[in-house]
Amino acid sequence: MTFQESLNHVLKIHGQVVSNPSRPSLVDRAVARRESMLSKDGALVTWTKPESTGRSPADTLIVRRPGSEGNIDWDAAANKPLAPETFQMLWDDAMAVLATKEELFVCERSVGADSRYALPLKMVTPSATHALFALNMFREVPQDIQKSLFYGKAFTLVSLPYDLVDSKKYAGRLRKMANGDNSQMVIIHDFDNMLGLVYGSAYCGSNKKLMFTAMNYLLPEQGILPLHCSANEGEDGNSALLLGLSGTGKTTLSADPTRALLGDDEHGWGEHGIANFENGCYAKLINLRQDKEPEIWNATFRQAHPHEHGALIENCMMFPNGTIDVDDERLTENSRVSFPLDSLSNIKKDPVSGHPNTVIFLTADANGVLPPVAKLDKNQAMLWFLMGYTSKLAGTETGITEPQSTFSRFFGAPFMPRNPDDYASLLGEKINAHETQVYLVNTGWSGGAYGVGARMDISLTRAIVDAAVSGKLNDVEYAEDPLFHISVPKSCPGVAAAVLHNRNTWSDKSAYDDRAKGLAAEFSKFFDKAYGKKNLDAGIVAACPGK
Repeated sequence: MTFQESLNHVLKIHGQVVSNPSRPSLVDRAVARRESMLSKDGALVTWTKPESTGRSPADTLIVRRPGSEGNIDWDAAANKPLAPETFQMLWDDAMAVLATKEELFVCERSVGADSRYALPLKMVTPSATHALFALNMFREVPQDIQKSLFYGKAFTLVSLPYDLVDSKKYAGRLRKMANGDNSQMVIIHDFDNMLGLVYGSAYCGSNKKLMFTAMNYLLPEQGILPLHCSANEGEDGNSALLLGLSGTGKTTLSADPTRALLGDDEHGWGEHGIANFENGCYAKLINLRQDKEPEIWNATFRQAHPHEHGALIENCMMFPNGTIDVDDERLTENSRVSFPLDSLSNIKKDPVSGHPNTVIFLTADANGVLPPVAKLDKNQAMLWFLMGYTSKLAGTETGITEPQSTFSRFFGAPFMPRNPDDYASLLGEKINAHETQVYLVNTGWSGGAYGVGARMDISLTRAIVDAAVSGKLNDVEYAEDPLFHISVPKSCPGVAAAVLHNRNTWSDKSAYDDRAKGLAAEFSKFFDKAYGKKNLDAGIVAACPGK
């Protein structure tokens, strides 16, 4: 019996299967089962065990099969192989667990707003809360799904968030934790069989990121570049992409009142332009402020009937009167809210657009040496795309007293399983084909490193982003930075010329030079370790700082 046949058998014999449940019914079921509670505003609120308040990279696995193994970069730490026979055991166990559940929900959704490559998805779960998350984050199946290159090749996701893997049965087959116990959680991708299994992870984001990873594996073979980015569109129809790791300002800067938002996290760049993958947003709640993030705040805390509210709040403190405390981090700093995109005011309802005129790589350089903005040619863009640089700040983790450089390739390393050139070469091809301008924007420090200098003012960064997406930076004069191999503008509308090179803002120029050389050396060391054995274009190698 195949994987699909075994699942279909469970669904056939089970007495309570609800196909494509409505939002009101899921809200009612989640509350009745005590999976979730309602806030005073009408949002659904849920909590998980401490070990399941975020992604678990150590338990995220890829089934290693002949059909796909040559496409996957097994040297990357994020790509952990799972033996096919172990996956078969886990799948069989999951089917046995499904058969015992009081009720099963089958949600037929899709991933991708462009019907030409929308991926049909069938999610099966016994959890009303996780089914509701699927309605928030995954899209309705388009009426013209037959146009999709994935038509007839649906991806199946089985999500068992509250059931734990039998750790004794799988001793020696799954991760052994620091305390010596065997892990009871797995998040598994089987690309060859178009399957995903979330078993023991109640973090809703495990479902979202599994499907993002699936798209990131499937699309490059079709000439479509998947990107971990936000996207928006101006009144002139020109689109822009913003890529960046957590803390760089990706969500904040893409929420521009003069530009319609396509989405804040996952997009594809295909033959006809860009398209959002998702139906909703999955935003962090910790320390959320209404004045800084009014759109997310209003989507989360607007008053509405529970059947119409749309927000699903995860792992955030709620008091007995139903009020939420976004500053309480005792359970986790990774409290989240998911809601449909139409909860926001300035969105493009059909989240597709033409080829981007502008791509912006965001970095928060705590060393204070990168310029506020620099222009990148194709090779430089491919290099910075491969590196995905930002800084981890002192104080964020025990023992970190100085900023640490963080490199997450393609600004989303855990979700990009293929060999690196599959993504980098596609970016280069699209930059060339569509004459897209690429900029590096530093949202980090100026006037000194973290602890001495100050964070770039948001108004300065907004002026830079506006100049980039409006084309005002296309024709200004540039000077090459010989150490980092990037082109720094000598002028930028709305920005004082003196701050465009960070060295000018440091009182101690020799300290700046030492810090800059140190960062360039870090780039070179990481590049050699990660890509020294890869067959990369010589132009990309030459663009690496420190080379």
